[in-house]
Formats: sequence, C-alpha cells, structure tokens
Amino acid sequence: MSELRFDGRVVIITGAGAGLGRTYALLFGSRGAKVVVNDLGGGRHGEGKSSKAADDVVAEIKKNGGIAVADYNSVVEGEKIVKTALDNFRRVDILVNNAGILRDKSFPRISNLDWDLIQDVHLKGSFKTTQAAFTLFKKQGYGRILAVLLIEGAKYNIHCNCIAPTAASRLTEDILPPDIFNELKPEFIAPVVAYLCHESCQENGSVIESGAGWAGKCHLIRSNGALLRANMADAVTIEKVKDSWSKITNMENGQHFSKPSEATMALVSALESIREGVKNGDNEEDVNVCDYTEKDLILYALGVGASLANESDIRFLYENDENFSPLPTYFVCPALTAMYMSKKSAASAIPGKEVSLEKILHGEQYLEILGDMKPSGRLTTKLEVAEVLDKGTGALIVTNIDSYDEAGNLVVRNQFASFAIGAGNFGGPRTGTKLVSCMPKPAGNPDMVLSYKTTLDQAALYRLSGDFNPLHIDPNLAALGGFEKPILHGLCSLGISVRLILTAYADSDVSLFKAVKARFAKPVLPGQTLKVNMWRNGNRIIFETLVAETNTTVISGAYVDLKSVKVSSVLVNKTAAMALLSDAVFEMIQSRVKEQPEKAKSVNSVFLFNITKDGKQVKQWTMDLKNANIHEGVPTSGKPQTTLTISDSDFIELATGKLNPQTAFMKGKLKVAGNIMLAQKLGPLLKSDAKL
Repeated sequence: MSELRFDGRVVIITGAGAGLGRTYALLFGSRGAKVVVNDLGGGRHGEGKSSKAADDVVAEIKKNGGIAVADYNSVVEGEKIVKTALDNFRRVDILVNNAGILRDKSFPRISNLDWDLIQDVHLKGSFKTTQAAFTLFKKQGYGRILAVLLIEGAKYNIHCNCIAPTAASRLTEDILPPDIFNELKPEFIAPVVAYLCHESCQENGSVIESGAGWAGKCHLIRSNGALLRANMADAVTIEKVKDSWSKITNMENGQHFSKPSEATMALVSALESIREGVKNGDNEEDVNVCDYTEKDLILYALGVGASLANESDIRFLYENDENFSPLPTYFVCPALTAMYMSKKSAASAIPGKEVSLEKILHGEQYLEILGDMKPSGRLTTKLEVAEVLDKGTGALIVTNIDSYDEAGNLVVRNQFASFAIGAGNFGGPRTGTKLVSCMPKPAGNPDMVLSYKTTLDQAALYRLSGDFNPLHIDPNLAALGGFEKPILHGLCSLGISVRLILTAYADSDVSLFKAVKARFAKPVLPGQTLKVNMWRNGNRIIFETLVAETNTTVISGAYVDLKSVKVSSVLVNKTAAMALLSDAVFEMIQSRVKEQPEKAKSVNSVFLFNITKDGKQVKQWTMDLKNANIHEGVPTSGKPQTTLTISDSDFIELATGKLNPQTAFMKGKLKVAGNIMLAQKLGPLLKSDAKL
C-alpha cells in the first residue's frame, strides 16, 4: 500500500505540547505536513504558562526533517493561532481540536473557576479556533476538522469528525492502573486521526472511538418509541407517558442513526403521524388514518404546477367550481405518510438488516384509482411489504399500500419500489412476481410534447403536501446527500407529468384517469424545465419526462392508463407548436456541438432563439457556446448576448440554405437584438445536412 502523505498541507494541532497532541504533531510532521504546534505550556490543570512544551515538539519535528512552528496562544484566542499559520505558511488545511485540561474533582467540589476553565478550553476553544479556520477552508474549497461542524462544511469539501480517544497521557496518569496505562499509547491513536484528516478520507460527521490499537465508529441507537398523542390537538399527559413507558424504553429492534439528520427525519415522521391523525397503539396491522379537505387538494395542485393561467386548471384550484376535483396523484401522499410511519417500512424490511434512511432510494411508483375521488374525506391506509429482492449491490423492496374510504371500500392502490443501497447479498430471491412492470417508450417521435418550467420554490411548495424530507429544502443536508443544491421531489415531477398528460389526452377530466406507473431515473433541480414526451397507444399514454435544459431523462418506462381519451380542441390547435420542424435542426446542432465542443466554445457567446408560428412565439432555444450546451428554454444563468426571433418555417429555410440571413434580416423575417455582429458566427453551425 502506498504511504498516505500530507505534503503541502498545513495542519494546526491545539494542545500539541505533550500526550496525544504531541504524537499527532510528530506523525503529521513525518508525513510531510507543515505543523503549527499550539500549546499554552501550562500544567495539566491549566495553571502556568511556558513556551518549552511547544518548542520541544517543534525541535523534534525539525530534527526528523520536518517543518513546524510553535504557537503559545490560548485556544480561546483561536484567531491568533490561525494567524500564526498564515504568517508562516499562508494557508491552513487541517485543524485538530485536541487541547484539554483536567479538573479531577467530585461534582460538589467543582468551583465556578473550574467550570469556566473547562468550558473555555474544551468548548469555547474549539469554537473560536474552528471559526477562525472555517472561513479559510470555505474560500479554498477544502478543509479537515476534528471535532465539530459536520453539516455546514460538507458543501465546501470541509469534512468534520470527532475522535473519542482513550490514551495514556498526563491527564490520565493518576487515574488509570499502570498495566492498562502502559498499553494506551498515543501512538496507537495518531494514525486514526491522521487518516481522518487525509484528503482520501470521505468520512464526515462521525464519532470514531480509538485506543490500544483498536478503532470503531459510534452510532446513536434509539428505541422505536411511542406516540404520546393521537393528533395535533391532543395534550401530552404524565399518565400517558407512564402508560407508554415500557414502549418508550424498549430497545429491542432499536433504530441506528449515523448522523443527527437521520434522527431528525425520524422525528419529522413522528410529527407527520400526529398531524395526519394516526391512531396510537401497537399498530400491528400497519393502519394509518388520513383526513383530507379541499384545502389539501388545492395546496397539492399548486405544488405540481396547476395555475389560473390555464383555464381548465380552475377545477383543481377553486373548491366552488362545478367541476372541482382532486388531481389523481394527490393520493400518493397518504400512502407516503403510511410508509414513513410503518414498522414494516423499507428501512426494516430486509431480514437481519436495518437500513439507514439515507441509503434508500425511491425507484418506481404505481398508482391506481379504484373508486370515486372525493373532494374531502377520510382514508384508512394499510401497508404490506409484498416482496424483498436480493439484487447483489442492494435490495429491492416492493411495498403495496391500499387505501379505503369511510365505508370500507378499496379506493386507491399504491405500490412503492424502493432500492436499499448496499443491503444486498442477504440470500433472498433475485426476481419476483409482485412488481408492476414499466414499459419502454416506442421508437419514433412522440405524438405530443408538453413542457412546464418549474419554479425555484417548487420543492418548498410541494413539501407542504406531506413530504418533509429536508433533502428538498436544506442546502446542507442536500450537500451531505451529494447534491449541489436541494432537489425536487421525484413525486412532484411525476405529479407535474401526469397533470400535463391529463391536459393533453383527458381534457383535464380526472374521472378518465385509471392508473400511472413510472420509474425515477435522475434528480431535477427547482427552476429546470420538465418536458414530457407522449406516445398514444389506445387508452394507454406512454411517456418519458426530461429536463429540457440538459436533455436528461428523469422519468422513464412510464405510462398512464385512461378509461377513454378526450383531447381538448384548444390543445389540438396548439399541438403543431409543440413539436416544431426547427427542433430537428437544433437537435442536429446539439449533436455537432457534442462531437466538437472546442470548436463551439471558440464562438464564446450565448444566443437565444425565439421561434414563432402564426405570428406567436411558441418555443425558445438557447445556444450556450461558451459552455458547448444547446438546450430548449432560456439560458440557465445570465443573459444572452444576442437574441434572434424567426418563424419555424423561415428557420428551416435558413438552415437548408434556401434563405439568405442578410435577406431574411432586411425583409424582417429575422429580428436580431443585442450584439448583431455575433450572429455572423452562427453560419457554420446553422448549415444542416442535406437530408433535412
């Protein structure tokens, strides 16, 4: 194995004059790091001050061929310690908060001074030193911290972990028996600390215990607990706590949490259970009760893009409209709540394994409406894990969720297919029979294409319908999940897609809806444009959903089953504008740019094309030749340098060479705004193949 080095890295180690800190400093120094050896030089109880401790360690590092400087400041003046690093090495890469003092007194004998000193060194010292270093880490896009700030730094490539060492040092020499003391050498812990600080280590937000040549990761384990109120209006009583105490303290099948955010998610789920009026009890049948009103339906419709700008959408937004009705995909929401609250959920469905929530991906969704969709009512939802398939790299968990109305009639059936990463190889079957199948898209161009540009607030609005996963709203948690920013809910993208399909093939009449099946392929960022390609096959509408700006498929293998098809006359008149002749030219240009991105980048400009039909603008395309990116819609950032407006038919004439650009401009067929001279650079790109 190659040696892990820290060449060029600058590390600050507080309390590095003796014990663990000294050992850390010597190890980092031996591996090429430039070390700032901080030590106040006092006794182990915090008394006195001397430069000797830090100087001795610096001398030892230099003697061994390393680079180091001493710092004698108190950790409560963390900015001075960081300044020492900057004055000598001009940067900081690693901070090890190691400083500590001992107050070996029984609790009643601790004085105010004792307490203040402990807080200053152990708590305030870590805070002040980390605060001073964090700004530098953020600017340089890199940092490693031992002890604090696991969430905030993640998006800046700043990893933070906590070491819980058991070591022989001057703080413990009077406490531990000699035979144990001699086996707890700091040298056994220092390599663990060094690896946590190495750039190859991706661990973040963990507590690592180490001592005597052993190391292990600590987890928070919590019981499944008990709900202490049935709904939001109930009070929590002491008597209820007493009656539930055995359940509160039962650690059998306890939940493991590796990060605080996971515990928060479990608490959010419990709150949602109370909000939805879940009955408290043993819940052996996994029954969830949900009351919904017109307000819930309207809020959901807004969350999936319904708007008064579309005349037919008033039926989803105004409770007194004669055709007021719920969007069918709303009825995924009660099922999702049942999933969150179930003891038989994906997190505990795999034999012998408890899977962290952050490792579970929503893979596929099936929804079928079997009864009347009432504008308000109560649904009793029952959950069953239908099958668990062993896929090697993970496990596929198929969960059926049935919802019943007040009369006990089955009205909604949901099926969730979830993939648990890393939970495979448990000996289960690889294939099953319960999963509703997806359907590949047909060859050829779609029969209908509709688009919807999501808003930056789309996820913030959609989450109010019950999916409170902070991944969709909290930038820090999104960063922990590996995303640049909070992503849109997959079920929101599905709701938008189904709404557009109902507009196209049901004239927004939801009574014609029967079922939908979809596979979630890629995430969507709020603000991106969803483009839904549709192919009709009888009463089945096969579809895929793409992000228009990147041409990335986000929903695949999908279809909507209708009882019958009813296309609105308004949409028929618009259909020609949805799939334009000019689309083929832009797709051809897109292919050319992908083949020769450097040639495209040489133009170094951003163009926006407004395509018209019958005198009205029907589509926009962006040629971002700074980044070699061609996509439908407006530029993803900044403004275009040149905007060109031309009809669909004239654009084809221009691309095939039948229409001269100068002639088109002089006759008013081509309108150019912005930098007109840049438009001349487009000539080679607009020349299409003869087959066009």
